[in-house]
Amino acid sequence: MKHNKPGFTLIELLVVIAIIGLLSTLSILALNTARARARDAKRIADVKQIQTALEMYYNDTSDYPGTTSVTPGVAIASDNGTFLRQVPAPPTPADGSNCGSPLAYTYTKTGSAGAVPGYTINYCLGATINTVTGNVLQTATPAGIQ
Repeated sequence: MKHNKPGFTLIELLVVIAIIGLLSTLSILALNTARARARDAKRIADVKQIQTALEMYYNDTSDYPGTTSVTPGVAIASDNGTFLRQVPAPPTPADGSNCGSPLAYTYTKTGSAGAVPGYTINYCLGATINTVTGNVLQTATPAGIQ
């Protein structure tokens, strides 16, 4: 007497488990790439936001703030108002292995007395976004993001 029980064989179950494992691995890799790109997009948005606040400060005072005035967590403000409530800190983890220590946006005021004032903001991206090259220390100036 033969009993035919409907069900899956061990081989069929192993194949299905292997396919599910492969698909989940691929989705996790794609998610990690998307997260890295989101961090880079945030870095570019942060730098543009800082640049906008610096230009508003310049329009108000005809000069850029001192180096100590533009640090993460501190406001960019003058006697006439606040232009950026809090300077943003870069997202973590840091991306880009060729940038040295890219854990903070580095602001430097340029132009000595009598010269045209300016600034540089150094930052690093993990990958190339539009025209901004990744994995290289980048500089933003009053002329724009380079």
